[in-house]
Amino acid sequence: MLELTSRRLFLRQASRATVASAVATMLAEVSPLLASTPSGGEDYWDMVRRQFAFSDDKVPMNAANLCPSPRIIADQVAERTRDIDGDCSFQNRAKFADRLETSRRKVAEQLGVTADEIALVRNTSEANNTINNGLALKSGDNVVLWDQNHPTNNVAWDVRAARFGLQVQRVATPAEPADTGQLVKVFADAFSPRTRVLALTHVSNVSGLRLPVREICQAAHQRGIFVHVDGAQSWGALNVNLRELACDSYSASAHKWFVGPKEVGLLYVRKERIADVWPNVVAPGWGNQIQPEVRGARKFESLGQRDDAALAAIATAVDFHRAIGPARVEARMIELASLLKTGFEEAGLGLVTPLDSSQSAGVCVIRVPQANRDDVYNKLYAEYGIAGATTGGLRLCPHVYNTREHVERAVRAVKALLARG
Repeated sequence: MLELTSRRLFLRQASRATVASAVATMLAEVSPLLASTPSGGEDYWDMVRRQFAFSDDKVPMNAANLCPSPRIIADQVAERTRDIDGDCSFQNRAKFADRLETSRRKVAEQLGVTADEIALVRNTSEANNTINNGLALKSGDNVVLWDQNHPTNNVAWDVRAARFGLQVQRVATPAEPADTGQLVKVFADAFSPRTRVLALTHVSNVSGLRLPVREICQAAHQRGIFVHVDGAQSWGALNVNLRELACDSYSASAHKWFVGPKEVGLLYVRKERIADVWPNVVAPGWGNQIQPEVRGARKFESLGQRDDAALAAIATAVDFHRAIGPARVEARMIELASLLKTGFEEAGLGLVTPLDSSQSAGVCVIRVPQANRDDVYNKLYAEYGIAGATTGGLRLCPHVYNTREHVERAVRAVKALLARG
C-alpha cells in the first residue's frame, strides 16, 4: 500500500511539473513570436487568433462583457489550480504571495504607475463600490455622474445618497459631440462649490462614446474634485497610462479586453489619495495599516480567500499584451471597430457609436428597434455564429482575437437579418 501511495504521489508531482513546464515553454515560445513577427498583413493576426480556443462557428464579439482567454492563460490557471488541489497547505500556498506581487508589479508597469497604487480585487463592480463607499462624504455633498455609467458607478451612488443625504447630479452628453471641448464643458458646467466627486466611464458600454478623461480630470482638479474613472472598456483595449490620464482612481476587470483570468479586477488609487479612501472589507491581511507589509492600495484587496491561481495568471496576461504591444493592440482594435462601423454605415444601418475613432474605441452599437432586437441578436448567433449583445441597441465589440472575416460576416449577417424585418 505504501509503495502504491508513493507511486501515486510521484505521478501527481510529475504531472504538475510537466504542466508547469509546458506553460513556461509555451510562454517562452509565444511571447517572442508575437513580439518579433512583422505586424503588417493578416498573417500576424491569424497567428494571434490561433492562441484562442474558440471555433469559427462560435465567434465572440462582445468584449465589453466577457472575452476568452488565450490558451497560455487558461492553461496556467488550470495548472496552478491543480497545484493547490494537490497540496492546499499553507506551506505550498506560500509561494503565491510572491506571484501576487509579480502580477501587481507587472500591471503597475503596464499602466505607468507604482505597485503600491494597485489593488487586485475581484472585478470592476467591486472596485467601483470601494470608491463609492470609501470616500468620506457628508450630507449635502454633491456627486456628479455621467448618465452612461455602469450601474455600479451610477445607481450605487443613488443608494449611498439615500443613506447619507448626498446630492447626485447626472450629466448627459451629446449623441454627436462636436469636439473634445464640448464634452469637457458639459461636465465642468455641472460642478458647484459642493461637488466633491466626479464619477466617469472612460468608454461607454451602452453607446461606445469615449470621453476625454484627461481634460475632464484637469477641469475637476482645478476645483479640488476627486475623479473616479470606470475603465472596464479601456484596460486591455486602449494603451492606457494612468499617470497621463490623471484620474484619482480607476477600476477595471481582467475578464474583458485584458483577456485575463476570471474574477480578478483592478483598482488603482493615486498615491496622494489612498489615505482618503476606506476599504469596504476588512479581513485578515489588512492589519489597519499597522503591519508594515500592508502598503498603499493593498488595503483594498483584503477580501478573504481568493483564487490564487487566477491572481498569479494576471502576470501572464500582462506578458501576452506586452508581447503584442499595447499600442499594436489598440491599433488593431480600432481597425476592426472602424471596419465594423463603416460596414454598418455603408449598409444604411444607424450607428449609435461615433464613427470617429478619437471619440470611440472598441464598443460598437447600432440602432435596432426594440421590437426585433432580441430576434436579431439570437439569430446572429444561431445562424451566423456571431455572439454580441443587446446593450444600447445591437452591440458588437471586436478584439485582437477576431479577424476581418469575422467582422465582415457580422456586417453581412446584421444587414440580412434586418432586411427580413
